Amino acid sequence: MSDTATKIDHSAKRLCGPVIRLHPRDNVVVARVRIEPGTPIPSEGVTSLNLVPPGYKLATRDIKAGEEIRKFNVVIGFAAQDTPAGTMLHGHNIAFREFDRDYAHATDYQPVNKLPPSEQATFQGIVRPNGQVATRNYIGILSTVNCSATVVNGIADHFKHGGLDAFPNVDGVIALAHQLGCGMELSGEPMALLRRTLGGYARHPNLAAVLVVGLGCERNQIGALLEDQKLGTGPKLRTFTMQEVGGTRKTIEAGVAAVKELLPEVNDIRRETVPASHITVGLQCGGSDSFSSITANPALGHAMDILVRHGGTAILSETPEIYGVEHTLTRRAASVAVGEKLIERIRWWKDVYAAGRDTQINGVVSPGNQAGGLANIFEKSLGSSMKGGTGPLMEVYRYAEPVTTKGFVFMDSPGYDPVSATGQVAGGANVIAFTTGRGSMFGCKPVPSLKLATNTPMFQRLEEDMDINCGEILDGTSSLEEMGQRIFELILRTASGERSKSELLGVGGYEFVPWQIGIMG
Repeated sequence: MSDTATKIDHSAKRLCGPVIRLHPRDNVVVARVRIEPGTPIPSEGVTSLNLVPPGYKLATRDIKAGEEIRKFNVVIGFAAQDTPAGTMLHGHNIAFREFDRDYAHATDYQPVNKLPPSEQATFQGIVRPNGQVATRNYIGILSTVNCSATVVNGIADHFKHGGLDAFPNVDGVIALAHQLGCGMELSGEPMALLRRTLGGYARHPNLAAVLVVGLGCERNQIGALLEDQKLGTGPKLRTFTMQEVGGTRKTIEAGVAAVKELLPEVNDIRRETVPASHITVGLQCGGSDSFSSITANPALGHAMDILVRHGGTAILSETPEIYGVEHTLTRRAASVAVGEKLIERIRWWKDVYAAGRDTQINGVVSPGNQAGGLANIFEKSLGSSMKGGTGPLMEVYRYAEPVTTKGFVFMDSPGYDPVSATGQVAGGANVIAFTTGRGSMFGCKPVPSLKLATNTPMFQRLEEDMDINCGEILDGTSSLEEMGQRIFELILRTASGERSKSELLGVGGYEFVPWQIGIMG
């Protein structure tokens, strides 16, 4: 059987009453509030047979065993047994299995009608000498290998707690330590991926200067890293090898001295008006719930449609979390070749990387996702894919590759947020927009991270960590379009220097996590 739905239509939502109908052809509705057993649902002509928690699904008619379960008119699974109308549907009675999907590459492609330059939005960015535009102004201390992690943290720690008071335009000195760099293949994709990631951070405009610190005997040698990434040393990129400098203490002292020397020049910046085309947003979701696909994700998608019309770039990632709805992206691809790139990544995940393993792409989502009303990866992917908006898919990138194409693009990555966001930042993202239903406390230095709550109760409970409440859509106090515009305007203000909630809390200094895909030995 095949899934022929090509677009997800939000106009059919009725955000009133106890349930939300998402598409006329759906055989389920979503509980907007807690529904007790025996509650009549007049809009659907059924009575609930079970307790239905907020965000969970309720059958609107009798569904036979093996029949498709449709949400937004997209298949999210199959009835595990005969299911009477009014039954609560979740992982216990929705079967996960493969089904045919028509990729129809590029058949729905429509170019973006971009605004003329005179009408494009602007923000206050930091223009670097090479023309790149930064949203923040950090100094980065980058390790080649885990063996230099203590040193890079020691250098950065020296400038905490008032160490930068004399340099108000410097956002921080950040340690970028990781677990890799040795005990791995000397060549091949694992090492290439690590070097792409490190090189992407070293070139990132949000890092005004970078110190690269190695041990000296690691497989990921500083010289090989710089050569591979075509990076040259100079005043803004300096290297330290612990075995040559004289050990832990002496390398920390040398690094601290180098940062002190750099601070006056790094502090000497000003923000200026630049077009929104310089904004690249990395799209993330974590701790998702069933409301993600109804509020925060489509609202963020609407904001990305606006950004793309203004010449900017949106990076959707987390390959396991588009699985099952990838055909809704390939049909919007700019070409058959772009669509095939996406499917090649899907096949690699299914047939090579995760084959036979208990992973998300093979069906089971996290306990938090399940508690939030998501039955399986198909249902989670349905919401996750909405973050990219409705425009054409312009390109597909491997993890941490430089993103050079404007518009809506995709980057292959795991569904684990710190790893995925690390790849996006390495690719050039200068803002992260992160939707969450259960509540995710995430930061992403040297890039500001915005948290978008899917529902009002969670926003109120975790308001110190949440930047915007998309639950207002569910409450009926804001439309999807109004929320999307608000998100776009928040992105502009954040790119201009306004602090996100995670920045105010100091979150983001430990979330640099390159993807570890190779064997260790």
